[in-house]
Formats: sequence, C-alpha cells, structure tokens
Amino acid sequence: MAEAIQKKLQSELEKYQQMQKDVSKSMSARQKLEAQVTENNIVKEELDLLDTQNTVYKLIGPVLVKQDLEEAKATVAKRLEYINGEIQRYETLLKDMEKKSDQRREVLSSLQQEYQRAQGLAVGKV
Repeated sequence: MAEAIQKKLQSELEKYQQMQKDVSKSMSARQKLEAQVTENNIVKEELDLLDTQNTVYKLIGPVLVKQDLEEAKATVAKRLEYINGEIQRYETLLKDMEKKSDQRREVLSSLQQEYQRAQGLAVGKV
C-alpha cells in the first residue's frame, strides 16, 4: 500500500515541478513584455515631442526608411495596445496557474500525510 502511495506521490510531485517551471517561464515572458512596454512608451513620448516639420525614419533591416510621423505614432500605439493585451493574457494565465499550483500543493500534502501514515502502519506490523 505504501508503495502505491509513494508512486502516486512521485507522479504528483513531478506534475507540480513541471507546473512551477511553466509559471517561471510565463513570468519571464511577462517581464519581457513589461520591458517592451517601457521602451515603446519612451518612443511614444519622443514622437509626441515632434511636429510635422521633423523627419522620422524607420529601421527596416539594415536600411533607414523615411516614415510619416502620424504613421509612426499609429504604429507605436498599435504596438502598445498589442503588448498590453499580451500582458493581460499572461496575468490571467498566471492567476490560473497559481490556483492549479495551490491545488497540486494540497494534493501533495495530503499524499505525504497518507504515505507517512502507511509507513507507520507498516512499521507497526513488523
């Protein structure tokens, strides 16, 4: 009986560890998105300082291409909107993962207690 519980405990532990890795990856991706938001906000602020007299260039591969100021502002605004949407998606995903992680932790705890009781009973029989 103790061996079956031990196998189940090991299986649950592996699932829990995998979930923790997934949480870590998602948090890392979210941090990268936060950095992109900061960078794009700086670009937006700089573009807001310009007027129509100024020339804006966009880097496409190794070439700088002239770009309309309004088009550049629209592009940055769209990018910010997309990145903020992705951040929201990751936050929802992380909350869901945390709930599942808590549930796994509770299952692990109960299995550990069950395993310890089973070991205690096995020692008592010997």
